[in-house]
Amino acid sequence: MTEPPSHTGDDMDETPSPAPPPRGSVDPRGAARRRRYRRRRVVVVALALLVLGAPAWYVVNAFPIGSPGAPVVFQITDGEPIGQVIATMAGKDIVGSEFAFRLDLALTGAPTVQPGWYSLPTSLSFSAAKAALASGPNAEVLTTITSEASWEITTDLAGAMGQGFAHKFESYVHNGTVASPFQPTPHTSLEGLLAPGTYVLVPGETPKTLLAQMVSRFTARAASVGLHPSTTLHGLDAYQLVTAASIVEKEGYYAVNMPKTATVVFNRLARGTPLQMDSTVEYALHQDGGSVTQATEQIRSPYNTYLNLGLTPSPICIPSTQALSAILHAPRGPWLYFVVVTASGRMAFSSTYAEQQANERLAARRGLS
Repeated sequence: MTEPPSHTGDDMDETPSPAPPPRGSVDPRGAARRRRYRRRRVVVVALALLVLGAPAWYVVNAFPIGSPGAPVVFQITDGEPIGQVIATMAGKDIVGSEFAFRLDLALTGAPTVQPGWYSLPTSLSFSAAKAALASGPNAEVLTTITSEASWEITTDLAGAMGQGFAHKFESYVHNGTVASPFQPTPHTSLEGLLAPGTYVLVPGETPKTLLAQMVSRFTARAASVGLHPSTTLHGLDAYQLVTAASIVEKEGYYAVNMPKTATVVFNRLARGTPLQMDSTVEYALHQDGGSVTQATEQIRSPYNTYLNLGLTPSPICIPSTQALSAILHAPRGPWLYFVVVTASGRMAFSSTYAEQQANERLAARRGLS
């Protein structure tokens, strides 16, 4: 009998090697290793860039290249969190990065910040920005309102900028240093041609630049209601219409009264009747409000409309847009008189003196005169 071929133990335990993949096929295990390697390489590069780039990013923001830019203004309110201050400064490009500036202040300490108005250049270094905050507010604010005369603005301005600045401002209002397109020749006064609002007086501000801002704003406000330097109405030029609006502002006081008050002004002018407006006498006396007596009605002044026919030589205050609009759109009506008859300030209008006397008695019974 022939015996089968013998096999060694090694032959019995050996596992056959897998056949190599055919050419052109992909080894899945090798592909996975390569993907893991690429991911690790991306992570390593990203970490390296982060470690090397973070200081560079901080330096670029902390020490911006070039000179600071044009100043911008902002307000810090009382009790405002430093985080909000930082956000405002970054939003106005005073500092390049809100996050980087926060990091800087966290590392070096935040200055004590005082409330007020600041005028700071854009593109400041972090050290310059901190120094500016630590120095406190460097801008003043002037707030003007409708119905104010120039001498009242000057008083407010003296408190903000000093007597010298205020005195020069007042002289510029009247001497023609700054012109308005509403001024007729040869008028040089800007009384009534200045806009109300908030004006931030930055370092280097001059009375002339402030006045120019106020004139420019007035021209824009007048245009917003349809009043332009070329406008004429009821035989009045644009300057006279502003003058009439200033009287309506003072006499009507509330917007609800102004349209009919404007009609009274036009009706009296058309009839050749003196306007007899107390506010014009008060302007002549340099006072705001108060009582006009028989004695003060006799004051010798071109602004006294008890003694002089027609409008005053110039506006007597800043007219509101409501007063300007009332002059441009005065309703038709026969009214020649008015008086306040309610505690809320509403007026009663009448076309005869008898009706006016009855309304005055009504006001007296209500304790309004």
